[in-house]
Amino acid sequence: MKLYSDIPARRLVQVASDVGIVLWVTLWVRVAGRVHDTTMELAQPGRDLAGAGSSFRGTMTSAGDGVDNLPLLGDRVATPFRSASGVGTEIEQAGTALVSAVEQLSLLLALTTALVPILIVGLFWFALRLRFARRASAAQRFIDAAPDLDLFALRAMAKQPMPRLAAVSDDPAGAWRRGDDEIIRALALLELREVGLRPPVVSG
Repeated sequence: MKLYSDIPARRLVQVASDVGIVLWVTLWVRVAGRVHDTTMELAQPGRDLAGAGSSFRGTMTSAGDGVDNLPLLGDRVATPFRSASGVGTEIEQAGTALVSAVEQLSLLLALTTALVPILIVGLFWFALRLRFARRASAAQRFIDAAPDLDLFALRAMAKQPMPRLAAVSDDPAGAWRRGDDEIIRALALLELREVGLRPPVVSG
């Protein structure tokens, strides 16, 4: 498959577009990373809440264990502390859930931030590059097969604007019928430029 034009100016534009799409993707990936990191800062209260719940649960559990062995009142005093530790568990779970929600939100925002501009520009770039590659590759097979440029001269007469044809010859169709090699080559060159190819070198 032919990816780049034989014409230097057009090839330079193609290379620049390829470099540009890489830079475009890199830019939006970095922006998405910044969005992700900024959004994740919202998870800090959740982490603090989870830490506070864990600490409270540990404190209540330790307090319950500490009074468990008291004579006569041990179990009755320890039970409220152990029950209170369940509140700490609920607080910790709430904090963990908040952190998880922020993580999901930050991932969604980052993906949206990156994918939307990348896909919009990337699909347009890919369509243009694919169109060129298909047309140039198909045309290259004819060029490689034989030096006869009649096909491209015919396509030029069918597709090219009248001013361009007139610049080549006052009677391009007549010149083609007469087999005028110079005019046929000039007509073919108009069409070959459209697909980014150069005509074959005529030996002799």
